[in-house]
Amino acid sequence: MASIRKELTEYGLFPKKRLGQHFLVDRNILDKVIRTAGVNKEDVVLEVGPGLGEMTLALAQKAGKVIAVEIDPKFVEVLKKKTSDFPNVKIILGDILKVDFGSLFRQAGKPLKVVANLPYQISTPLLFRFIESRRFFSSLTLMLQREVVERMIAPAGVKEYGALSIFVQMVSHPSIHFFISPSAFFPRPKVESAVVHLVWRKEPWIEPEGEAWFKEVVKASFSHRRKTLINSLKHSGLPLPLLIEERMKAIGIDPRRRSETLSIEEFIHLSEVLK
Repeated sequence: MASIRKELTEYGLFPKKRLGQHFLVDRNILDKVIRTAGVNKEDVVLEVGPGLGEMTLALAQKAGKVIAVEIDPKFVEVLKKKTSDFPNVKIILGDILKVDFGSLFRQAGKPLKVVANLPYQISTPLLFRFIESRRFFSSLTLMLQREVVERMIAPAGVKEYGALSIFVQMVSHPSIHFFISPSAFFPRPKVESAVVHLVWRKEPWIEPEGEAWFKEVVKASFSHRRKTLINSLKHSGLPLPLLIEERMKAIGIDPRRRSETLSIEEFIHLSEVLK
């Protein structure tokens, strides 16, 4: 693996803090990420933020096709030069938060595998976008801040549990595969990272037509974490039915409980009685 510092200097580039650019410099970690994703020649892989293309080149040797989306035009120029000998690599200049996943899916003719070192600044909104567009993807293998990954897999009753935990777990089986030291990146981030792998549930816990309302209820419930569940709901601005406390008690939910103590099943029942 080439020296990232040296390569950046040669191309006259530098990591941009506002874009959350932290380049993976440990080849062993890179190979472990690709093995975790289970990439093979049948796969079309979507890579986010390829940077100097170390992961892109490694993926190109394993996958049928690699689509790499990079927001920085200077890095796109470098990527196109470095991948010119790989006809199965497509470099796209764009913001991953605005990319049309449906279009990529139609071009690929099959669901894509996402393999990416996500920029810290956009990791949570991008996760929500992947979940909303999950029909276009077969799996997600992501490098993220450890604290975000721990929130994704957190069970009810712990402080890390929240809306992200619920939205991830209601549609997928997330699993942490390994942790990554800050020393594996340049520049070194201030926090530890982790690799998480998500595969979709065959039968999500809630039907698609009820998903939007369910998400509104969950967000409202966690809108004031220090308040009781009933107070969070009343201060959220969500339109609520009359006799809300009686309805909650009827399904076995004490209105005075804290939101983080409710299981996903209880949130599903809550969203039904509040509809």
